[in-house]
Amino acid sequence: MPEALRQGIEIWFDIGYLVTVWFMVALMFMHRGRVESRNRAVAVRVLWAFVLLGLGDAGHVGFRVFAYLNGGLAQHATLVGIGTFATAVTVTFFYVVMLDAWRIHFHKAFDWFAWMLVAMGVLRMGLMIPAVNQWNSVVSPMPWSIIRNVPLMIQGLGLAWLLFRDAGKAVDCPFRAIAWMILVSYACYIPVILFAPTHPLFGMLMIPKTCAYLAVAFIAYNALFMGKHRKRKTGQA
Repeated sequence: MPEALRQGIEIWFDIGYLVTVWFMVALMFMHRGRVESRNRAVAVRVLWAFVLLGLGDAGHVGFRVFAYLNGGLAQHATLVGIGTFATAVTVTFFYVVMLDAWRIHFHKAFDWFAWMLVAMGVLRMGLMIPAVNQWNSVVSPMPWSIIRNVPLMIQGLGLAWLLFRDAGKAVDCPFRAIAWMILVSYACYIPVILFAPTHPLFGMLMIPKTCAYLAVAFIAYNALFMGKHRKRKTGQA
């Protein structure tokens, strides 16, 4: 694929993504009054999770668009690196907040596994501090890029497993669908981490990965903020 075409696709997709994710956040905020009382605590956490995601990606995606339109990524490497760092932080908190949404929704207490997922977030934050991360570089350093992303993979895939387990028992279709979307996002993200630094075309997998996050927002909005969530067999949601 020609580089100019790839950049053009990324620019227009990035703009569309930012508009969509903040539109979904606005809808959640405006329609929070529609949320049933039993789902309000969960809905608030989902809302804040996507505020975090949107804030981080406003820097990451927004700065990349700015760089492309003003001479390229290499000329704005520090700005692009700041955006990458911002989204790395906020996506880590995104999974912590979504983990708390799982706890409330399924009436669970944090056991050793859930606390381990929280600990993975803390570990990831620590791994992002050393200078070896080279946040002022357009291309993430290998193998450190893999090392700092391992805790995030454990976080996300662990949350997906908890959602599959408890949504399956409760016949909770929306949260089971959210679990599937998390798996799709990681199925796309892992090849990017492994191969994009040397084969930039793999970076295009960030498009379906990002679409999976938008799907989570749509599913959660429809289920919680539009009052269409099916009751669980236990009578709770």
